[in-house]
Amino acid sequence: MCGFCGVWNTNDKKVNQDYLSLMSEKLTHRGPDGHGVWIDEQVPFALAHRRLSILDLSSAGHQPMLSSCKRYILVYNGEIYNHLNLRKKIEERFGSQKWIGNSDTETLITSIMYYGIEKSLKNISGMFSIALWDIKKKELILARDRIGEKPLYYGYNNNIFFFGSELKSLLANPEFKAQINRDSVALQLRNAYIPAPYSIFKNIYKLLPGYYIKITQQDLKNNKLQDSQSYWTYINDAAKQEKNVSSLNIEIEQDKLEKILLNTVKNQMISDVPLGAFLSGGIDSSTIVALMQSASFKPIKTFTIGFNEDQLNEAKYAKAIANHLGTDHTELYVSSSDIINTIDQLPVIYDEPFSDSSQIPTILVSNLAKKNVSVSLSGDGGDELFSGYNRYKISEKFWNVLSKIPHPIRQIISGGIQSVPPKYWNTFSNLTTLGKKYNNFGDKMHKGSKVLESKNLYEVYYKLISNWENPTAVVLNSNEPNTLLTTLKSKLTEFNNQEKMMILDSLTYLPDDILVKVDRAGMSTSLETRMPFLDHELIEYVWKLPHSFKNRNGQGKWILRKILNKYVPKQLTNRSKMGFAIPIDIWLRGPLREWAENLLNERKIKQEGYLNANLVSNKWYEHLSGKRNWSGLLWNVLMFQSWTEKYKNKIIN
Repeated sequence: MCGFCGVWNTNDKKVNQDYLSLMSEKLTHRGPDGHGVWIDEQVPFALAHRRLSILDLSSAGHQPMLSSCKRYILVYNGEIYNHLNLRKKIEERFGSQKWIGNSDTETLITSIMYYGIEKSLKNISGMFSIALWDIKKKELILARDRIGEKPLYYGYNNNIFFFGSELKSLLANPEFKAQINRDSVALQLRNAYIPAPYSIFKNIYKLLPGYYIKITQQDLKNNKLQDSQSYWTYINDAAKQEKNVSSLNIEIEQDKLEKILLNTVKNQMISDVPLGAFLSGGIDSSTIVALMQSASFKPIKTFTIGFNEDQLNEAKYAKAIANHLGTDHTELYVSSSDIINTIDQLPVIYDEPFSDSSQIPTILVSNLAKKNVSVSLSGDGGDELFSGYNRYKISEKFWNVLSKIPHPIRQIISGGIQSVPPKYWNTFSNLTTLGKKYNNFGDKMHKGSKVLESKNLYEVYYKLISNWENPTAVVLNSNEPNTLLTTLKSKLTEFNNQEKMMILDSLTYLPDDILVKVDRAGMSTSLETRMPFLDHELIEYVWKLPHSFKNRNGQGKWILRKILNKYVPKQLTNRSKMGFAIPIDIWLRGPLREWAENLLNERKIKQEGYLNANLVSNKWYEHLSGKRNWSGLLWNVLMFQSWTEKYKNKIIN
């Protein structure tokens, strides 16, 4: 795992090496073990790299790396899990090679030298972002892994083409002119993240997962980029796999899946540094840990964060599973003071406004793990792949009932539900069995009430995943642009309702929220994170299975549960999904109140000129009074406010 950055001056001005050093230094957390620079004075073009040594700890893995033919120079961030197999194939076809070391970087650049960029991208299995400079053609190629585990930003700014692993490296260059994209802020308030290809800054973009882009000298002269090209797409290469409907033997498919999963886990356990795993106690992380432990001769190190608020605490379940599997388990219970200390770091760790509040426990568990290991596996991606989110079944159930009720009646029902404050719905649920099935029942009722006015199933799903439903009313002078969530729905007609939502989540929520959260949290403490469920061959296999193997009788992850139950008793995992939540609603009225009031000051917001101060203030006062729980909406605003406060001296109007 590493970080890189670079510049290409479009006005032929010599690269300022001091500025390049400033950019590189901001990525030290991604690569504390080494650094390197390469400059092409003829163009002028420059690359800088920071290395976190995981495979081949020697200098043979140093980057930027020059190909043996002297034509290509490469920097890359990530891991290529099948690189030893690729070496074997290269030697079988092109003869014995004079390898200088055992790094996957050397394998990658050698593959590109022989096969070219697109075929190499199709051949490799792993997580990565790549910057490749063609010395002969004076051409830059940027590429990103299929699912989007590793970040990559790029764009023109002030007559310079910038690119890098994180925005903070671009911001460090004094020549970078940072202008906020208000449309992106609207997207953040709706989604809690800024979806690709957008970023918080004007004219700076995120490369989409599974894509690469070429930048030529002619592009720079014309001040216009070529369209990026896909080498793998989730819809065509994964989700459109022909379903294996002829063989409905669950035991046979279960055995196949278990073997594929185990092989994937083993591949991702290859490391020259200490390795462990995050364990939440849920189905996904428990499955990964169980397979890791079955493949290891010694106890796997596992890590869990716990909360004193019992309704949010999964640590006790994780501990029980760790005890059963015999892992070397470490847990840490966190308090509001731990959260407050972490909040100050969020703008720096996440670079742009990012408001999934589970970012905080993710940072804390990463810090905990880093004290013992340098690589940690996790179960992220299992929900999207095996139909695990509650919203999949809730959306479908809602619509099956709603579609039979006239729209005017649904509006009346919606108003009635919203007239009852969430705390009273919570009281009601605690007096019934609902309290055992659903956490934060009142919030779910209020969010669900808005769904009643939906005209189709897609609207049900879209409302359930939205925070601010009309973010352009909050963000002054903004327009909410289209995203994959709004443009792809017409291309999903051949899938069933749950599959449509799984695909949309896999293309948006997974790469732009979950993977951003985990990557930045891990890298903030120089911890490499790996996610076996995101192996593209595993994804392609799972999509061949009938949907009934993933979701049966309203229960998601059905086949995954059957595999897990071979290692862990059903009673340890058979419970409602909790997620990685923290009690933001309570803490905003308590230990976080002073911090929040400073950022939500009405006069301050008006002076800054980005948000509708009256609208924000009304939500804040209603939340403080206990009348409504607006913690989700307010957290989105707070993360934007906190970010602008941190970078106000760098942002220009």
